Amino acid sequence: MVAELAGRAGARLLAILAVSLSRHTALRALLRIPLPTGRVPRVIGVDDFALRRRHRYATVIIDAETHERIDVLPGRTADTLEAWLREHPGIEIVCRDGSATYAEAIRRALPDAVQVTDRWHVWHNLCEAALSEVKAHSACWATVLDAPIYDGPRAQTTLERWN
Repeated sequence: MVAELAGRAGARLLAILAVSLSRHTALRALLRIPLPTGRVPRVIGVDDFALRRRHRYATVIIDAETHERIDVLPGRTADTLEAWLREHPGIEIVCRDGSATYAEAIRRALPDAVQVTDRWHVWHNLCEAALSEVKAHSACWATVLDAPIYDGPRAQTTLERWN
């Protein structure tokens, strides 16, 4: 009961159950319970997010296998992440964005860890590369679009739309 309610509420409930225990004793008993030791995750995800855009940022670390948040670090500096990684050895794979800051921190703290890019950044970079290729070859397509691809009643409309 003490673990769920703590303090006065726990003491009141224990009094109803005819257990004589003060709130101070209940809290001391609660504080004597050892904290669970967190297991070291094998795969983590590291990303930054804005607490207040352009003013304050933080770094979130999640267990990539269970999708549970492990920790939130103040700021998004390499030193902060490196210190956290050094306190948690045993991580094998780190999933991160394209940040050189995080890459350097991981390289310094966990030299044997495998670094992978998260899927959002993979898709984003793929889309950017495809768009730049389309832009680079737009002049080539302009010559093809001068002649209609097919003859039909909608050929002129289609050609106008493409242009």
